Amino acid sequence: MQVTGAMTSRMAGAGPREPDGSRAKRLTRRAATWLLSSLLASMVMPRSALCAAAEGGAGTEPPHFGTYGLDLAGGDPSTRPGDDFFRLVNGSWVDRTPIPADRARYGVDDMLARTAEEQVRELLERGGPGSDPATRATGAKLAAFYASFLDASRVEALDHAPLGAELDRLRSASSREELAALMGQVNDGFFNSIFGIDILPDAKAPDRYAVTLSQSGLGLPDRDYYLAAPFAEKKAAYGAYLAGLLGMVGWREPQVAAGAVLDFESRVAEASWTRTEDRDSERTYNPMTVAELQGAAPFPWRGYLKAAGLAGIDRVVVMESTALPRIAALFAGTPIDVLKAWQAAHLADSAAPYLSRRFGDAEFAFRKKTLSGVSDAPPRWRRAVDAANSLLGEAVGRVYVARHFDARAKAETDALAALCKVAFKHRIERNEWMSAETKAHALTKLERLRTEIAYPSRWRSYDALSVRRDDLAANVRAAMSFEWQRKVARLALKVDRFEWTMTPQTVDAYNDPVLNAVFFPAAMLQPPFFDASADPAVNFGAIGALIGHEMTHGFDDDGRKYDEAGALSNWWTLGDAQEFGRRAALLSRQYDAFEPFPGMHVNGDLTLGEDIADLGGALIALDAYHLSLQGKPAPVIDALTGDQRFFMSYAQSWRDKVTEDEARRRLVSDVHAPEKYRVNGVVRNIDAWYEAFGVKPGDTLYLAPEDRVHIW
Repeated sequence: MQVTGAMTSRMAGAGPREPDGSRAKRLTRRAATWLLSSLLASMVMPRSALCAAAEGGAGTEPPHFGTYGLDLAGGDPSTRPGDDFFRLVNGSWVDRTPIPADRARYGVDDMLARTAEEQVRELLERGGPGSDPATRATGAKLAAFYASFLDASRVEALDHAPLGAELDRLRSASSREELAALMGQVNDGFFNSIFGIDILPDAKAPDRYAVTLSQSGLGLPDRDYYLAAPFAEKKAAYGAYLAGLLGMVGWREPQVAAGAVLDFESRVAEASWTRTEDRDSERTYNPMTVAELQGAAPFPWRGYLKAAGLAGIDRVVVMESTALPRIAALFAGTPIDVLKAWQAAHLADSAAPYLSRRFGDAEFAFRKKTLSGVSDAPPRWRRAVDAANSLLGEAVGRVYVARHFDARAKAETDALAALCKVAFKHRIERNEWMSAETKAHALTKLERLRTEIAYPSRWRSYDALSVRRDDLAANVRAAMSFEWQRKVARLALKVDRFEWTMTPQTVDAYNDPVLNAVFFPAAMLQPPFFDASADPAVNFGAIGALIGHEMTHGFDDDGRKYDEAGALSNWWTLGDAQEFGRRAALLSRQYDAFEPFPGMHVNGDLTLGEDIADLGGALIALDAYHLSLQGKPAPVIDALTGDQRFFMSYAQSWRDKVTEDEARRRLVSDVHAPEKYRVNGVVRNIDAWYEAFGVKPGDTLYLAPEDRVHIW
């Protein structure tokens, strides 16, 4: 996932040839299909967690997959490997597994996430384990937050009273300057802004922080929802949702006001950059003084920044240089009453999860049911866990690690990551299209790449945060303000290059190009991604490919623009940059051809960074697996060669189902391709896959050798 224009993750959040020292007998396509069919009929798979995972259940223990890490019972033996490798490995599971009624998607990531949710729930209810005073104190604070969320009767009695002060301030505002000041408090509570504001490492001076400004103001998932005909019904439903929210907070003429708000947001959408444009770190780096910003995009910036606690700031980095002036002009030209109605609707929308049931029901009905196809609302405890993870994530993570993480997994993953780094180094050294000059820079960058496993080396302190058991909305405001003030305070400090922006209990991983580091949270280091008792080929096909994926993000179409110090810098020769672009464009066009729904294709330019990372990650992991064999032949298990198990594990790691509404949403708003294509789009470009499964011309996924994309 693209985050803040630079950070990338596996989710929602980023692949070698087989030297065949194994001499393992390969199977033809027909033999592989027959083998899987016979295995499905004869292999006795353990019940317990495997079946719970495969059939949609959840427990407090992570799921296990087969006797050595592969769930062969989840495959579809009637599918030929070269026609649909994703379905060959996952088809039976897809056919028999329902998406839980309270979710928009379900897959291996979600199985682990459900386990983590229940583990966090138990921690929040208990208050925190262990003899460490800091952990106990943190746990007590978390328990108070959790109790305030579960006190439904108190929340119900208050209804929308927690918004009273904000609504009063909004109603009394009589100028654009006052409205801009309210927007400046976007990170301190429930107010919203047409501009995003954050404090992040400066991409061209990575040892210092900078204030960044970006486009914002939209309540729908993407600008396409306002502008593209296929989403007209969703846009109309959004208008009805806005009217309902305005009515619930007592806004005058809510239907009329909602229509004006929707028209305003539609114009903001027209002014906004696309997500593909937002992926370019060079285009989104536009430093300027506040005076220069005022000249380029007239808006009450001084009052906005003062309200954000940044009165003394005189330098900002603007992301969408042409969008911000247009959005500022819309602010200047839109009637104040419409701007106030916009703020009132978004105020209620932001606070809805923490207000009475009528607000929560309305928010769920639109945001989950209408937009993502979820039929049932999640239980209140799960919403409480989500809120704690979102607002107090590292505090939760500290207690989670103390109770649930096995340090052995960290050590073994560290060793696997080191081998992946060696494999990547060898790939760069063998690269045939890159000049020696650029190759030397690439090797230096890789050498300095840091791998962070499981949890931060230093925990944040939450001592200054006050939490009450009887005031949910106040706790939410306090947590948001606490985090924002932490960010403001660090403007005077050097960049903390060991800071995590993902919590240990998160099932995901990410690459931060400014830090030149990759991060793998504790919750990810579980089956089917990593299992100390699994076949090494399976571990390399899952966690190894994930590690390689995140490493490759530092060398994808955007990550390659950062040097070994994490600074935006052009370290490529012109010829190498052009050749990289040519190869990347070929991969993008391959993904453009995927059509999940009639007339609705994958956007290869939007997903390009993830597609490059997927391909590079699989290739690096396969090479690392071969290195791990130390010249010995890979064992054959259940008549499957090491390479076959590797590729099947890779495909299994993307096992996933998504509702149609959610799939359509992700096609326009997600930088990741659908999981099916993250498997099929990758393997068809890897020569070793063809050899392992006997894929031949005429198979659906077959690409002639000259049409296969080789980047890393």
